[in-house]
Amino acid sequence: MRFLLIFLIVVVFSSCEKNIDFDLNETTTAVVVDAEIENGKPPIIVLSNSISYYSQLNIQTLNDIYIHNASVFVSNGTLTHQLKEYTVNLLPGLNTYFYSIDSASLSTAFVGELNTNYSLKVLIEGKEYTAETQIPALSVIPDSLYFEVAPNNPDTNARVLYAIISDPTGLGNYFRYYTQRNDEPFLPGQNSVYTDEIIDGTTYNPKIEPGIDFNNPPPGGENFFHRGDSVTLKYCNINKATYTFWNTWEFAYRSIGNPFAQPNRVIGNISNGALGAFCGYAAVLKGIKAQ
Repeated sequence: MRFLLIFLIVVVFSSCEKNIDFDLNETTTAVVVDAEIENGKPPIIVLSNSISYYSQLNIQTLNDIYIHNASVFVSNGTLTHQLKEYTVNLLPGLNTYFYSIDSASLSTAFVGELNTNYSLKVLIEGKEYTAETQIPALSVIPDSLYFEVAPNNPDTNARVLYAIISDPTGLGNYFRYYTQRNDEPFLPGQNSVYTDEIIDGTTYNPKIEPGIDFNNPPPGGENFFHRGDSVTLKYCNINKATYTFWNTWEFAYRSIGNPFAQPNRVIGNISNGALGAFCGYAAVLKGIKAQ
């Protein structure tokens, strides 16, 4: 982003300065690890290679970024399970791939449990990548949900969702939320993570914005629930590393295209120079219908 800012300055003063060319070097490909485990659910890991900012995106490019035939292990401290690679067809010619529990080796398989630590090991072409995460205790659960009519909105069916949440005394709680509208998938909020740094030991009622598809965000000012919607809030207690990853990721997302944004780096927890994170979620669901 800073190169664009410099370029704009150069254009403004072009009448008194000579032309300057910037040689933007291609970055080397990095392994990307998108791994998670949630209470009551098996671990899911997606492995891919990063692509250049200048790459042309098409179905072939998307199919080629996935890493196949890796050796992936997840441990809960008692059991260590080698995951199996699965394929899911999304569209004609376009597949997605992920690693999860091997149904042929259920003796070592497990699902996520509250207040439990997990380790991840990935072997790709002789290189090893590791990470650790935790599913914390469910120390904070929303007390209730309620809707209000969206203020100053010509659409009288637009609704705003609020939660009432009591935070226990003592800093160090981290959270991420998702919403599901009717039969749609769970989607994270545009600002989906927060800490109890300001609201420690209080009862508060945050506005819960609808989750969004980051690949196709709604137009500004149009992100509301509507009367008749059945909404499920997925509220997750997370650890600090998971919070840091998503907080820096969302900041980077909001900064895309802004020449005045501060330089930023997404901070993951995967070793050996890989990008991404291994995240743990202590999740609870609460539902409500908009009236």
